[in-house]
Amino acid sequence: MVAAAFIGPGTVTTATMAGAGHGYVLLWAVVFSTFATILMQEMSARLGVVGGMGVGEALRQKFTTKWERAAVALLVISAILIGNAAYEAGNITGAVLGFEEVVLPIFGRQVNSLLLVVALLAFLLLFSGKYKLIERSLVAMVGVMGVVFCAAALLLRPDFWSILRGMFVPALPENSLMLVVGLIGTTVVPYNLFLHASSARQKWSGPNDLPTSRWDTFLSVGLGGIITMAILVTAAAAFSGNKKTIGSAAELGEQLAPVLGDWAAPFVAMGFLAAGLSSAITAPLAAAFATSEVLAWDKNLKNQKFRLVWLTVLLVGLAFSSIGLKPTKVILFAQVANGLLLPIVASFLLWIMNDRRIMGSHINSPLVNVLGILTILITIVLGFKGIATATFFK
Repeated sequence: MVAAAFIGPGTVTTATMAGAGHGYVLLWAVVFSTFATILMQEMSARLGVVGGMGVGEALRQKFTTKWERAAVALLVISAILIGNAAYEAGNITGAVLGFEEVVLPIFGRQVNSLLLVVALLAFLLLFSGKYKLIERSLVAMVGVMGVVFCAAALLLRPDFWSILRGMFVPALPENSLMLVVGLIGTTVVPYNLFLHASSARQKWSGPNDLPTSRWDTFLSVGLGGIITMAILVTAAAAFSGNKKTIGSAAELGEQLAPVLGDWAAPFVAMGFLAAGLSSAITAPLAAAFATSEVLAWDKNLKNQKFRLVWLTVLLVGLAFSSIGLKPTKVILFAQVANGLLLPIVASFLLWIMNDRRIMGSHINSPLVNVLGILTILITIVLGFKGIATATFFK
């Protein structure tokens, strides 16, 4: 479920823009964000498996006074809801890339009718309240996309020495900073920390399941990182180092034309539909988990308050996706917003994971703490630089 959450239209768009505009140079950002995701998601899953609680519940234990809990609840809910609303708009908008001609008039505006279909499908799956059904649906939606991009990356015969150099030699070409922040934001998704702890608690129970949970985290997040790198490599190889700005699904489909021919554009369109729908489900679900935990609500997927939260995020995302902004800009903005929110949520998690009252003997090791602090510091620096240099934030 967590891997499906970050392999969405934002991943495809941001990685494609990075590869098309800068070749293999920004692969290091994907490598860093993948390892950072594994580090943070392992902590989150360990909290759910060993501590038997979600991130929001742990915060309630860390802050005991009424005013402290109110302040934390306001901060967490605001961050998750705002971030997920932006992310949800990008998810729904990205899902209909390639289907721009399917429009109908709504309140005097020409709105893509497929937006309503995506929102309806997400609503039906979430409303079912069946965890296994949701999980299996998400895996199916992104599986084909991952296989084809990995195959495409190999069939295009990329320069493997350039790939290795891009993976392990950090560089920041001109006008690449926002893409770096976006690549981190599309992989190390802050709401996934809430989602993973809550889902791990449902899937496993007790320290005996910790090794299985860790392997699950390493495998799923690692594969997600490989898919992201494959998308970037495919774009870099397809455009052969000729810098190109991506602005539509047709242009995104150009990278697969050497492999799929006339099927490239339809495939990208359907891939975005599947990827967007998968992430359109996980974003509201994570917001519902986070809100329910910090407010001590029942976290049953069929609880009315739980449903009200994810429904709010879904409707807000649908509303903003219908205002006519350029799809790739909406998606990239959502990824950057998540990248800027990450240090706040990660700092909370790092604090929780060093509390023996919650984690017992399974607190963070000194090495994990050092790596966690470094990850947070790097994301803070990149986030502030991104704000200072971004033109579409002004």
